[in-house]
This record gives sequence, C-alpha cells and structure tokens, in this order.
Amino acid sequence: MTDIVRVEGLVKRYGQTLALDHLDLAVAQGEIFGLLGPNGCGKTTAINCILQLLTYDRGSIELFGEPMAPSRHDLKRRIGVVPQQVAVLDELTVRENVDAFCALYVPDRRERRRLVDEALDFVGLAEHATKRPRRLSGGLARRLNIACGIAHRPELLFLDEPTVAVDPQSRNAILDGICRLRDSGATVVYTSHYMEEVEQICGRVMIMDAGRAIAQGTCDELKRLIDAGEKIVAQTGPLAPETLARLEALPCVRRASYADGELRVDCAPAAHALVDVLEELRAAGVSCGRVWSEPPTLNDVFLELCGRELRD
Repeated sequence: MTDIVRVEGLVKRYGQTLALDHLDLAVAQGEIFGLLGPNGCGKTTAINCILQLLTYDRGSIELFGEPMAPSRHDLKRRIGVVPQQVAVLDELTVRENVDAFCALYVPDRRERRRLVDEALDFVGLAEHATKRPRRLSGGLARRLNIACGIAHRPELLFLDEPTVAVDPQSRNAILDGICRLRDSGATVVYTSHYMEEVEQICGRVMIMDAGRAIAQGTCDELKRLIDAGEKIVAQTGPLAPETLARLEALPCVRRASYADGELRVDCAPAAHALVDVLEELRAAGVSCGRVWSEPPTLNDVFLELCGRELRD
C-alpha cells in the first residue's frame, strides 16, 4: 500500500533537550496506526512537526507522497485533526460549530450544508444540532469535537486521545465511528493511553520513548518481543508453601503467588502451561474453583518496554 505519511530522520530540539531523536515513521493508506508512548515521549511533538505547526532541526516529512511544508495548504486541506482537549465555541450551536470548522476548507455553502449534515449523522448528534456545547454531556462533546474534525472529509485524520473521560457507550460509539472512517478510505493516526482500544482498532502500532521509536509492528508482533506467556488465575483453597515452590519449579512458570483464595501464575511462552499448572495442583490435592487464562496484552508490552516507573 502507498504510504500516506512518511517521516525520515526527524530531529527536534528544545534548547539542550532532544525531543525527537531521528524518528522514522510510515503510515500506510487506509490503516489505523496507533502511536503510543508515556507522557513526554515526543508523540505530540512528532504530530505537530508533521502538521507543520512546529519547525524541526533535521529530517524529511512527506504526506500523500509529496514534501510537506508550512505553505502546502493543498495538503493541509486533506488533513483533519481532533485534539485531546475539546476545542469548540460555546457561543455557537452544535451545527454552527461544525459548519464553522468545515468553512475553513469548503467555501460553498450548499456543499457545506450537506457535509455538516453527514458529519452530525455520522457521530449521532443530529438531534442535538441546536444545542450549545455546554449543554452536552462529556461523551457528546467528544463526538462534537470529532464531527468538527471530519466534516470536510479528510483523507488523513489525527486523533489525540478522543475517548478520554467518556462513558463506555460513548467510547464504543467513537471507536465504531473511527473504524467506519477507515472503511470509507480514511487513514487514521491514533494516540491513546487505553491499550485495549489500541488492540481493538489499530492494525499497526509504534511505541515511542525519549523521542525514539523503540518498537513497532502489529499487536501480535509486539507481544512476541517481550517473550511473555499467559497469566493463569485460579480460585483455590489454602496453598502450602511447598506447593507454591513446586509450581515455581515448573519450566513454564516464571512466578507464582497466592493471596485471598486466588492463585496467580505468570508463565513463559509454552504450549501446555495451563495443563502443567493444573496437573501440579491436582497432584498436590488442591481443588480449584474458577480457573482462567489471560494471554499477554499490549499493556504488558508497554510496561516491559517503557518501564513501570511513574513519569512526570
């Protein structure tokens, strides 16, 4: 597929601070690409450089196969941006807000009316069109933010944590809408701290830290990087210390712990880890209630690669 975004060797400094350290990035046409990293890793700086909202020290940026520059308004018209903070005008109604943003790209009023109607229908806000933004719930306000960013039908869309602080119903509606945008031909760059969302909708993922790409690939490819196996949880009666010791001695087990009637076992990649653990418990005369196994998650990958220490 054609790369809609191609960044090579991007360097950005703030004084002595290296915010982007020779960053390479490629986003293919028609994909939802997850851009992840801890706070301060350089995600927002990279996006702002791509959009030419920031100057940079070195590197090249191409969008739609053409060099990007501050004066490339023809390319900018093909881009939509939905910021993390809801950025709408309280003095205008929902419809007027979407129309105002769409007018930046579409001067024809008749065409704009059609596009605004489609955007409101797309995010499920048609029945709220005459309301002021301050009368909307948090989830509806987020959906208005998205409508403002997509009304001109961008081919490339940057979404910065669009589901922050919304209820599960609004989150599902937003994620479904993003997938429908992809299915209609849009390319999406998606940032989020909700790893389950990224696993759900993103075809490929890049994890950044300290201004560099430290890992990228599909979610399954990233999970294989950390050499982690399943996590087994079993509800049991009291466990003797020697039983825990025998469990930890199994080749497939990295650590085992027991508390409040629940056994937790972290495993290395193995074909029969669950069978081996249950067989050891049976041999020790331990009866189990509910037992479940969890495969490694993208959150495990993120913590393994970026560390568990709190960031400023």
